[in-house]
Formats: sequence, structure tokens, C-alpha cells
Amino acid sequence: MKCSLQRRLFPKYANPFLYAFVFFMIISTKGFCADPDPSDIPGTESILWSHIRSGGSVVNLVENTDATDGGIEKLLGGMKDVSFYRLKRGGTGLISADDIVLIKINSQWSERGSTNTDLLKGLIGYILQHPDGFKGEIIVVDNGQGNMGSASHVGKLDWDLPNSKDIKQNTQLVIDAFADQGYKVSGVLWDKLTQKSVRDFDTGDNSDGFVVEPVVKSNGVRISYPKFTTKYGSALSLKKGLWDSLAKKFISDKLKIINVPVLKSNNFNQVDGALSSYLGTCSNALTDSSVQKNINQGGLGEQMINIRFPILNILDMIYIAPERGPVSFYKGALQKNMIAASTDPVALDYWAVKNVLYPAASGQKQALLLDPDNKNQGSFGYWLGKCLLELNKVGIPATMNKDFIKLTIITG
Repeated sequence: MKCSLQRRLFPKYANPFLYAFVFFMIISTKGFCADPDPSDIPGTESILWSHIRSGGSVVNLVENTDATDGGIEKLLGGMKDVSFYRLKRGGTGLISADDIVLIKINSQWSERGSTNTDLLKGLIGYILQHPDGFKGEIIVVDNGQGNMGSASHVGKLDWDLPNSKDIKQNTQLVIDAFADQGYKVSGVLWDKLTQKSVRDFDTGDNSDGFVVEPVVKSNGVRISYPKFTTKYGSALSLKKGLWDSLAKKFISDKLKIINVPVLKSNNFNQVDGALSSYLGTCSNALTDSSVQKNINQGGLGEQMINIRFPILNILDMIYIAPERGPVSFYKGALQKNMIAASTDPVALDYWAVKNVLYPAASGQKQALLLDPDNKNQGSFGYWLGKCLLELNKVGIPATMNKDFIKLTIITG
């Protein structure tokens, strides 16, 4: 049973300053409610900090950038609701110098359907420029489920036709360029693991694959998540964190996810954005596609809160696909030269679709299904609302109420 306070945390027109007070109390007074509070879910600290500081959800935006001009660096350095770097001297921040950072991209499709590699290059470089000296590890990841994508059966990090200004620069070349300089940067395609059922490291199973939880959630979702060992020897469980084989325990707070998808239409689930990127964190093969099949029952929200919440969501809107997505070809993509970031994946998806993707699709046959204010079943707005409900039920202060979404345009 949910505690009465939790049920009342998210009235539609709540005062944003009340949000800040409530979540300060959640963080500082653990145990006042029998249910888990949001700070118990790995990765949610960033959205809580943002709400305390800003009294609502913030979408940070840089315009007129193709990511070769320092646009991503400007974005990350200009965020006021959260600090990107967590420093030794104290304070809050997203990334510590010894963190292991998973950068979840789109790599299932070639051309403009994959995450822009200039953006990725700038993001990795910015992490490595940590003021305390970055000593951690960065892994670029995705999962095309091994049965779809431009290659018909698997995603790729080394597309011959990548998404970049220089179309010779694919994701693998970006990774290799940093690795060749001695940095711990690598890439892993979970496609190769998605059909292998394993147990987590604390059971003594050290093999790579997907852990499938035995209980089916009330909305039909069966939670699954990858666990694997990186080329540098780090044993990672997406849900539980870094496995310390000597101490025989997980270190959860050392593992961070930065979620970096492309904004696109999608013929199957209307919109690809921050939330739908988490379809790549589960195994369709081992769970009968339960997350995707139950997207209208909040499946993506369920997956997100039961594994690990993204510490930051960065939406690639340099090129978007307002129609015929998730495929996005060079000739059909629309250049918008925008990058946005938020700790709130719902607010980010709502703002970006309402203000960028939906207007660009105006006049198209399926345009109304993209409108986040369309609450009819079968629309993006319908399943976005269901995902929001799942996040709100566990105390995560996400929103799709435009009155509580603050846009910050970063210009300098």
C-alpha cells in the first residue's frame, strides 16, 4: 500500500516550491514512509537536486550548433540547475573523477538515425576534462535487440554511413581515438548478449548476458538488465552497480548513466526520445518484449525505476526525423542544430516533441499521434502520461505539465 503522502505528492497544479520542500524532506528524513523513496533508486539524485534548486523541471538548450563548435561543452558547462562535475572539495554534481560512466546512445540505425558522433566526441572529451582529473571509465552502449536496425539483425558502432559532419567518423572511431590516448574508453553492443540469460555477479556467475527477474509486474512488465565485464576488467550490473570481487559486494553509486538518444518519430511507438531509449536496456528475447508490448501501461517508466535512472538525459536534435522514423536518412532528415539536456526524461521528451518534432511533422498523416497533449490511446501523449505515473508513484518528481517545465537557453 502506498503511503498517503506519496499519493498526494503530485497534484496537477502543485506549487513548484512545494515540490522542492517535499523532496528536501524525502532526502533528509528517510524512513518516514514505509515505501521506498526516490533516493533509493540509483541515479535519481540528479533530478532531486534539480528540483530542490529550481522548484521544477529544467530543460537546458543550446541552439545553432552542429556539435563541432563546442555546443555540447557549452550546454554541460552552462546548466544552472545541476553541476556536471562532482568535485572532491564537496557539493553536488553528476560525475565524480572516479566514476564509471555508461553513455547510452542510439546505434541501431545508420545515417541520421544514430546518435551524432560529434556530440558523442564532445561529451566524452568533457567528462575526461574533469577538474579533479578523470580516473574512471567510459563505456558507450546500446542494444538493437539483435533483430532490427539498418543491418536487419543488429546495431553497429562502426556504421559506414554514420551521423556526423564528417561522414567518415563513426562511433567506434571516436571511441578508439580516446582509447589510443590511454583513456579507459570502450564500446559494448548489448545485442550480442540479449539472448543469453545469466545471474548477477553476487551469485558467482561471472558471464556476460541479461538478468531476468522472476516476478512479472502488475502492468505486465518483466524486468531484465545487462551485466558484463568491460575490456578494462570492470564487472558491471546495470541495476546493482560495480561488482567488487574482493569485498563481495556491489558499489552502486560509482555507476552512472548518461542517456543520449536522437529525437525521431517512430512508426511503432510514435516517438523516439529519452524514455524510449530505455528499450535498449532490456532483453526482448528473454522477456517476450514485455516492456515494449506494455508501453501503454507505463512499461518504460517501470523499466527505468527498476534498474537505474539516468543521471542526465541529452537529446540530440542536430538532425531530427519528423516522419518515417526510426529510420532517418541523410536526405530525409531535418537539420535543427539543437541539443537539449535535462535530469527529467519526461519533461525533456514533452518539451522537445511539443516544440520541435511535432511542429516539424505538421501536415503529415501521423502528426497528431506525436502531440504530447493528445491523451488518446495509441498516441505518444498517452504512453508518456502512463510512464510519468510510474515515476510519480515512487516519488520521482518528473512532469509533463508545461507550467512546471522551465526552459533555459544557454548562449554563452
